[in-house]
Amino acid sequence: MSTLVIMLVCLPFATALVTWVAPVRFSQYLTMIVATATFSVALILLPRTSHEIVTAGSPLRVDALSQVFLLVVTFLYMTTSIFAKGYLSLGEGAKAHRYGRRFYAGFNLFCWTLIVVPLVNGLALLWVAIEITTVISALLVAIDDTEGASEAAWKYVLLASLGLGIALFGTIMMYYAGTRLHGASYSLSYTTLLSGAAHYDPKVVRFAFGLAVLGYGTKMGLFPVHTWLPDAHSEAPTPVSALLSGALLAVSFYAILRFFQIAVLSLGPSFPRSVLLIFGVATLLLAALYLLSQRDMKRLLAYSSVEHMGILAIGMSFSATIAVVGVLLQVLAHAAAKSTAFFGVGSVVRKFGTKDMTKIRGGVGALPWSGPMLVLAVLALSAMPPFGIFRSEFDIVYGGLSQPRDVIVAIFVVLVIVAFFGLSWFTTETMLSEDPSASLFSGGVIVVNKGEVSNWIVASMIVGLVALLILGVHPPTPLVHLLDRAAAELRGSR
Repeated sequence: MSTLVIMLVCLPFATALVTWVAPVRFSQYLTMIVATATFSVALILLPRTSHEIVTAGSPLRVDALSQVFLLVVTFLYMTTSIFAKGYLSLGEGAKAHRYGRRFYAGFNLFCWTLIVVPLVNGLALLWVAIEITTVISALLVAIDDTEGASEAAWKYVLLASLGLGIALFGTIMMYYAGTRLHGASYSLSYTTLLSGAAHYDPKVVRFAFGLAVLGYGTKMGLFPVHTWLPDAHSEAPTPVSALLSGALLAVSFYAILRFFQIAVLSLGPSFPRSVLLIFGVATLLLAALYLLSQRDMKRLLAYSSVEHMGILAIGMSFSATIAVVGVLLQVLAHAAAKSTAFFGVGSVVRKFGTKDMTKIRGGVGALPWSGPMLVLAVLALSAMPPFGIFRSEFDIVYGGLSQPRDVIVAIFVVLVIVAFFGLSWFTTETMLSEDPSASLFSGGVIVVNKGEVSNWIVASMIVGLVALLILGVHPPTPLVHLLDRAAAELRGSR
């Protein structure tokens, strides 16, 4: 099993090197093959990690919590590589070849960093890995070399660097909290920290946890440090937007959960849950209100991502095991739903040539396959059955009511409903409206011919919707065991 872990680290990195020098067409197929292989390796690891920890030397470690996020990243690596094959229209010539080479090298390198985050063993290595994700993803946000993309990339770098500076301070303070027990020089590995957390100075741990939530919350998109997210998601190429939303935000949440584990063992559950509750409610409130006023398709999905990050934080504030399981299932389902929605939006943007929802009508009629699937993806994001997010949010609500936390649950449900209205407006106005070629519309509406942009886009969306149905209707037994064990790890039991 340790060989499989090493493969997960080596394969995407080697692919990034190859795609930097290889022809673009070769890079497209190689990326899809390697991405599918990494997801297959993650699936092979799943049964083992659901009941034990897999290591590959001291730097690499996969437990149940790591495995949940590893599944997210490798699944998106696979589906986004398929989507990119159909989405990118590179053409011929030196300029197109140069863009394709940069994109695929950066794409594979970014996915490599995302895979490394849940694999590394320790808070210090975790911080380094997430810092690298910032550098690579910022370059991908700016790859189109437009004024908007460059501005979004700089804003992202500045805010993310500030947040990671705070997270580094939190990591140092957590290290300091353990010096009385472990001495002045010790490893920041998870095993060491978790074994001694009960004896750490509570005041220092509180401070470290607060810094970690604020610092990594910048990358996760928590209020008030979320402002980079809508710009970066909107201006980045759509394959990059899908990875930012489904994978980057998820691994940033993973970093917070690692601090949460230590804080629960050191302080008890009350303080860390209260901190996450405050951030979660504020984030969900902001996202729900902003969703009502968006007219840019990709910014709408970006604020939907902020909404779901708030849901995750609120879910972790509930003490019931089923709520924690629901949070972890939400991570998986949100990744599948949001990436599928971005794939559909990418198809719409390629078809209509705009992200402005006031100029798009009759999307389902124009795109007979990806159009209806985009509607389904948006319904999945709105927690409609039978998709995975309905199941996960039901678990979160049930866990909140079982405590009881009736007031918080009521606020949660109301804000989710408000967010639903924002998403449903988008679906109704752009996708389910009448075909503009068949009736009179006001000026500015774009009329297009019926037909799909690419079968590769359709294939990537089918895979995402199938995953959402599986998560919602009947999650596989090994995955259920994995989620139960990961929830137990987060609650401080082994």
